[in-house]
Amino acid sequence: MSDTPLVSIVMGSDSDLEIMNEAAKALEGFGIAYEIDITSAHRSPARTSEYSRALVSRGVKVVIAGAGGAAHLAGVIAAETTLPVIAVPIPSTALLGLDSLLAMVQMPAGIPCATVAIGKPGATNAGILAAQIIGTHDAGVAKKLVAHKEKLAKGVEEKSKKLKESAKK
Repeated sequence: MSDTPLVSIVMGSDSDLEIMNEAAKALEGFGIAYEIDITSAHRSPARTSEYSRALVSRGVKVVIAGAGGAAHLAGVIAAETTLPVIAVPIPSTALLGLDSLLAMVQMPAGIPCATVAIGKPGATNAGILAAQIIGTHDAGVAKKLVAHKEKLAKGVEEKSKKLKESAKK
């Protein structure tokens, strides 16, 4: 892995770390360098703006932003950078992440923000989606993505075979 992070994983609070680590694990599986940090659209707006505006100059290619509740972090970052931003809704309130999901997918025209599923599955998919974006210009990552898809397909075949064998008994 290169020392320069290609993906920046950011979250609104350290309580989001358990979920956002799933994005980090996915990136590690593809050998993609990343950084992980905390900033808040609401509690530290100046820090978030500074962070967002410096991304391109630091060589980052994709941002994965996780937040719960009102969940404006990904949208604020998307408003301040030209990089692709992937939003991960965190299930941190009584609404179990539905509030975050709705906040993230309702971006106004002109400020796109990709949004994945709520919680850990979404964070994993955010890491894979970031890898797919990087893989459009990195043959090594693209090759690992093909192997990943083949592994998924093989897993289904193995489960199908196992099911059919247990049904015969």
